[in-house]
Amino acid sequence: MELSDEQEPSPTGELVLQTLAMPKDTNSNGDVFGGWLMSTMDLAGAIAAREVAKGRVTTVSVGAMAFLRPVPVGATVSCYCEISHIGRSSINCTIEVWVKHYKWETRQKVTETEIVYVAIDDVGRTRPISS
Repeated sequence: MELSDEQEPSPTGELVLQTLAMPKDTNSNGDVFGGWLMSTMDLAGAIAAREVAKGRVTTVSVGAMAFLRPVPVGATVSCYCEISHIGRSSINCTIEVWVKHYKWETRQKVTETEIVYVAIDDVGRTRPISS
């Protein structure tokens, strides 16, 4: 069964960070290291959380993730973020990674996870999020 354009999966959340998978980020097969991808996701989530916290945030926890496909060198890596919960000082952010390669017709989902950030002050102590 073929999916129509309306039924094709699409990212959830807002595009927060987009980058290019470069050779320095890959293994000997030309696929991106999972750690590089996780770091990129953490950067994207921190950008989104910082906007909510109106200041400095730090990563508290990262949920489980499964990699659905390898990311080849040359692919455009896009991180989409959706804030799923705002607590007194914490921010939960769901991050999806989608890739598009110039050889492909469509973008493909690679992974997703939830990262929790906490708002901190200038000396690194937890602070409440202003409303």
